[in-house]
Amino acid sequence: MSDPVFADALDPVRFTVALCQIESTTYNEGAVGDFLADFLAGRGWAVEKTPVEQPSESATGSPRWNVYAGSAGETPDLVFSTHMDTVPPYIPPTEDEDFLYGRGVSDAKGIIAAQVAAAEALRAQGFRVGVLFVSGEERDSAGAKAANLNPKGSRFLINGEPTDNRLALASKGALRVVLKSTGKMAHSAYPELGDSAVHKLVEALAKVLALPLPSLEDVGPSTLNIGQIHGGHAPNVIADKAEAQVLIRLVSDSGPVRAAVI
Repeated sequence: MSDPVFADALDPVRFTVALCQIESTTYNEGAVGDFLADFLAGRGWAVEKTPVEQPSESATGSPRWNVYAGSAGETPDLVFSTHMDTVPPYIPPTEDEDFLYGRGVSDAKGIIAAQVAAAEALRAQGFRVGVLFVSGEERDSAGAKAANLNPKGSRFLINGEPTDNRLALASKGALRVVLKSTGKMAHSAYPELGDSAVHKLVEALAKVLALPLPSLEDVGPSTLNIGQIHGGHAPNVIADKAEAQVLIRLVSDSGPVRAAVI
C-alpha cells in the first residue's frame, strides 16, 4: 500500500503526523525544512531554501532555512505562509479516534499540512499560488525578516496561526526584554559582605509586572510574561549575577511600553 502522505492526493492528517515526528523547536528547524523542501520538489513545485542565521543565544550552529515553493518564473496571486518552528519542549505526536496530539499539531505543522493541501488544490485548478514556511517565528521572527529581504510578491497572503477557526484581521506585536543585574558574591552567613543580584532583579520584575499596558478595541489587551529567570550559584551563596527574559505582546506602538520598562 502506498504511503498516504506521499500519494497523489495529499492526506493532510498523515502529513501533519509526518511533520510532527521531526523535532523542530526554535533554532532546530533544519531537518523539517529539508523534509518540506524535498517533499514539495517531489510533487512538482519549484522550491527555494533560504538560509536563516542562528543568533548568538542559540545552542546549535546547525543550518536552518526558509522554504518557498511556487511555479518557476511566476509571481503568485496568493501565498500561504506559516512557521516551521515550535516552542519547547518537543512532544512526539500521538492520536486517538478523534484528535492528534503533540508539539506542532496546532501551531503550526497542522497548518502547514492544510496550506499545502489547499495550495495543491488551487494549483490543480490553474490558480497561481505559492507557499512560504519560515524559521524562528516563536522567538525573534528571523525567518520573516530574511523573507522580507527577498520578497516574491503576491496579491494576497494568508498567514497561518491558531485562531479557533476564526478569520483574524490583526495580530499582536512583540517586545522582548532582557533584564540583567549584577552584585557581589558572598556566603549567605555573612550577607553584609555581599550584594544580591537576584534580590535586585526580583524587585525590578515586580515593578515591571505592575506596569499598565495598553489595550485596543477588537484586539484586546497587551500581555506580559516573565518567561525565564536565571541567576546565582547555590542557596547559601549570595548571587553576583541574574537575568530574566520578558515577552510583551503588544496591541499598539512599542515606544511608550519600552520607555515604561526602561
